[in-house]
This record gives sequence, structure tokens and C-alpha cells, in this order.
Amino acid sequence: MSAMLASVNSLQEALFVETFAVDVIDLKQPAQGALGALDVDSVKEIVARLNPDTLVSATVGDLPMQPEVLFDAVDAMAATGVDYVKIGFFPGGDWSACIERLSALAARGYALIAVLFADTRPDLALVPALRQAGFRGVMLDTMDKQRGSLTDLMTIEQLQEFVVLAKIQGLLTGLAGSLRRQDVSALLPLQADYLGFRGGLCQRHCRTAALDGERIAGIRRLLEYKTDPSSVRPETLRQQAGIA
Repeated sequence: MSAMLASVNSLQEALFVETFAVDVIDLKQPAQGALGALDVDSVKEIVARLNPDTLVSATVGDLPMQPEVLFDAVDAMAATGVDYVKIGFFPGGDWSACIERLSALAARGYALIAVLFADTRPDLALVPALRQAGFRGVMLDTMDKQRGSLTDLMTIEQLQEFVVLAKIQGLLTGLAGSLRRQDVSALLPLQADYLGFRGGLCQRHCRTAALDGERIAGIRRLLEYKTDPSSVRPETLRQQAGIA
């Protein structure tokens, strides 16, 4: 059973996507990279304008793997009131030191989601360390959007291994990365907690283009048809993430 995450880059897009009753609205700026971030003031305004029951996540940007840089960015973004903060684990830097530093924010109750990139062949041995540090979830995405979708870069068997490993650790799981409508039927049996979309919701399947209502509605209907609605209610996801 998988919920639908839709990435948006503005208040206007967030309000538009909310009308489709997606399960998670994800705030990011695709024009600024794989996990390009919106500024914290914009995020704070969007959170305030959306329905209080709407689940919201936000990225902190394509940042270097430096503990203090990540700590400050995550701390500022979490203060906006989003439900989840997504942190990209990019090549280079000291991942262990970053995880240890971010554990202090997890201890405050912030719901941190680690984003690993399929095209960098991440070491899944990292997953237990994320749980030990207090992260609430982990997801797979793609860094180079020109290389195709997540399903072009990893086999279904590899994706299943990731989902199973993360669930064993009690982490929320997400799959994203240039996902297309035709990817949904292959990914749903893996039972990730959510599937994330941006380009697949946009005109011309271009992640920096305007959102297309027909595309959003089409994927939403596909997920609703395939998914038990009780498993993707906001309160269910909140309970899984440990959010009151």
C-alpha cells in the first residue's frame, strides 16, 4: 500500500495540488537541483496557508555532507512547522559524522527523512545507522534526472531489498526519481509507504514546467484504485512517523 507524495515549488502549486487530496505535499525547488530547497520564509507561509491536516515535507537543498551545514539547514527548516524534513545524502563528505550530528535534532522530535540516490549506488548498510540516530524514514531518489526514472537505474528486486531492509528497521520508506505513470503498477507491490512524483505531474514530463491537473488526477486515481484507502490516511502516516 503506497501513499502519493507530490512535489511543489510555490504556494500557488501547493494550494493547487491540495485540491487533489494527495497524501503528502513536498516543498522543493526543482530548478535548483535534485533536492533544491525553497527558502524557509516561503515554506513557513505555505505551511500556514495549507489545511492543518495536510502532511507537508520540505527539502533542505543540495548541500555538502558537512555536519554543521546540515544541522543548521535542518534546524531552520524544521522550525517552519513542516511534518518531515528531507536530507539528501550526496557523494563525498563524512556521512557518519553528519548522521551523528543530526541525531540531536531527531532527539528533539523532528521527523527526519534521509534521501539516498539510486544513481550513486548507495550503501544500504547505512539504513540501520539512520534508525539508531532517530531518523523517521529513508527514501530512494535519483540525483541525475537525465538518466531516467528510478526503475531504469535499479531493478525491482533491488528496490524490494531496500524497502524490506528499511521496514525491518521500522523506518518509513519512499520511492521517487522521475517516476512515470507506467512505473506505478510495478512499484505498488513493493509496499513502500509512499511514491513521490514531480516530473510525472508536470507538462511535457518536465520537472521545472507547470503542473498538469490531468496528470495529477490520473496518478491519484491509479493509486486510489490500487490502494486500501485506510492505509494512506494522514493520521495513519502521522502515527507511523511518530507525529502527534
